[in-house]
Amino acid sequence: MNWEAVFFDFDGVILDSVDVKTRAFAKMFREYGPEVEKKVVEYHLNNGGVSRFDKFRYFYEKILNKPVDEEIIKGLSKQFSNLVVDEILASPFMPGAKESLENLKEKEIPCYIVSATPYEEINLIVEKKDLKEYFKEVHGSPRKKWEICQEIINRKNYNPQNCLFLGDAMSDYEAAQKNGICFLGIVRGNEVPPFPDGTPVSFVVTLEFPSLFQ
Repeated sequence: MNWEAVFFDFDGVILDSVDVKTRAFAKMFREYGPEVEKKVVEYHLNNGGVSRFDKFRYFYEKILNKPVDEEIIKGLSKQFSNLVVDEILASPFMPGAKESLENLKEKEIPCYIVSATPYEEINLIVEKKDLKEYFKEVHGSPRKKWEICQEIINRKNYNPQNCLFLGDAMSDYEAAQKNGICFLGIVRGNEVPPFPDGTPVSFVVTLEFPSLFQ
């Protein structure tokens, strides 16, 4: 199928960089003890695609039982960014990702990044990885993924049923569902897919699953 547009999450879909962020969250909260570190990592892994701002708020209010304001969250986000950006830039592509991007570019199908990474940071990463040529637009938090998709579809007048979202987290699945976009879940290695039963999944980033969307 020749899609009208394809939406991509980034970590775990374009680059194999999910573990980079897991290690960063663990490191930042290690000083509070192993139990807190474990809860932080579990929440992070169970809430893929949720912005770091929302995660930090949860960590402070629900795990540490500490008050938190926007300035603290801003500082935590900056610390997190300093820990992850270089490692993300060094991360390999997910299997099939580069080939799929080349295929879409050749067919002149517009592609969009819809990430929970802060807008400025994801744009910096895309630029430094020399990926800008593959994407019409690059979007990040604080906007929710479903809001970004909705705005693009309305602005570009796409038919959602002719669009595809490639993601590895429930927030990606929900963004697709809310907008009526076809969805393909990307799963790494032997990981258990987090999506509802019956959701099409692939261990390789691919566009060649037309039979799943008939």
